[in-house]
Amino acid sequence: MSGILEGKRVLITGVLTEASIAFHTAKLAQEQGAEIILTAFPRPTLTERIAKKLPRPTKVIELDVTNDEHLGRLAGIVGAELGGLDGVVHSIGFAPQDALGGNFLNTPFESVATAMHVSAFSLKSLTMACLPLMQNGGSVVGLTFDAQYAWPQYDWMGPAKAALEATNRYLARDLGKRNVRSNLISAGPLGSMAAKSIPGFSELAAVWDDRAPLEWDLKDPEPAGRGVVALLSDWFPKTTGEIVHVDGGLHAIGA
Repeated sequence: MSGILEGKRVLITGVLTEASIAFHTAKLAQEQGAEIILTAFPRPTLTERIAKKLPRPTKVIELDVTNDEHLGRLAGIVGAELGGLDGVVHSIGFAPQDALGGNFLNTPFESVATAMHVSAFSLKSLTMACLPLMQNGGSVVGLTFDAQYAWPQYDWMGPAKAALEATNRYLARDLGKRNVRSNLISAGPLGSMAAKSIPGFSELAAVWDDRAPLEWDLKDPEPAGRGVVALLSDWFPKTTGEIVHVDGGLHAIGA
């Protein structure tokens, strides 16, 4: 029986460790029949080592999503490797340390601008860089952390994720005519490298112990990866501009 991504070609960003959603997305995508290519920054060699743990070998290319030169050459490199694309996974986020950990009122604009550029604007940049390869339509899937709320310690990554969520809606609006869907997975907290960069992360994660209807495991990124793979597949052909929560149901619970 073939997988739900059989014949699909997918570019995946953000594979840094085995604990990342991106790694589990890549693993599941291959298991479901996709050909994949990975991007990495700033240490492609780290991603190359992690990629060896995937079911099949895959190429890793360097991509800084804030670098116009990198974005400009992306379609040529990926096209030569895969011939085209059917899916793109945006698993990229970064904020300087002074934009996190309870420093919201004192963060300088330069740090806020960096967070917005890397974490939100890059969804548009990456999508447009890949668009020439998506001649038959396709699916763009990003990762967010529910921006409806102000979370402990999350600070300027919260507004950055809100901007990401808005960007997703506008991409859905403008790319629908090309049969390109744009959606997000809103995952609960996970013990990834990104999480470790947030001072006081344990305080944030503790919210799930108290409120999530379904038991939440900080060490299990696979449910979120499954959500990404589902949105990459043809099983959601008319879903776009959506945010699918894979958070143990916490988003539905007031207190």
